[in-house]
Amino acid sequence: MVTAYDAATARAAAGGDVDLILVGDSLGMVVLGYPDTLQVTMQDMVRHTAAVARTNPPQLVVSDLPWTSYHTGPHEAVRNAAELVRAGAGAVKLEGGTKRLEVIRAILDAEIPVMGHLGLTPQSVHAMGGYRVQGRQPADAKLLVEDAIAIAEAGCFALVLEGVPEELAAEVTSVVPVPTFGIGAGASCDGQVLVFHDLVGLSGPRLPRFARQYADLGSLAAEAISQWAADVRGGRFPSSAESYRS
Repeated sequence: MVTAYDAATARAAAGGDVDLILVGDSLGMVVLGYPDTLQVTMQDMVRHTAAVARTNPPQLVVSDLPWTSYHTGPHEAVRNAAELVRAGAGAVKLEGGTKRLEVIRAILDAEIPVMGHLGLTPQSVHAMGGYRVQGRQPADAKLLVEDAIAIAEAGCFALVLEGVPEELAAEVTSVVPVPTFGIGAGASCDGQVLVFHDLVGLSGPRLPRFARQYADLGSLAAEAISQWAADVRGGRFPSSAESYRS
């Protein structure tokens, strides 16, 4: 599963032989320039989900419910999940464990598939005291396993496990009856998820430890723009082949 946020990234993801596309609220950081995901609104998610969906990718499109869009209760959660489906999502993702069971069940009752997200949940960054690995203490690990079992039994069709020790991710994967997608959770998950911009070198110089960069599109783009600017200044662009005649 790879993230996409607009038509261009959706086309790249669709052609990249992945199984799912996630319109992540990570767009707040990698597209909109915010320091975290908490600034992302429903309007943002609807707009970007629609842009991805317009390319008609063959993969399932999963869209993140942003912060506060499901925290105030089932009614608001269903309404917002429906907005993402109307924009083109085939499923929604939300963060949290047993305290989200009522909301998860309500969204499922509205016939909308739900993906869970446990471990390092970025929408809880302030409550967690920053972006810290979760579940390192035995009591915390036990709670995470219980959360995973609970939301899987409630009907989540898959779980994202982010920022947890690989041993804990392996345990969760072994006890839940649904697929797990890891990000900073080791190799024992059923699948993996990465942010598009991290994967192709568009995130800047600070790559998260859990990411692997497979291309350096940022440098390639800067080089291409520099060559074009030099051609403009040198009178080499546009050429006659790139110009119209009466």
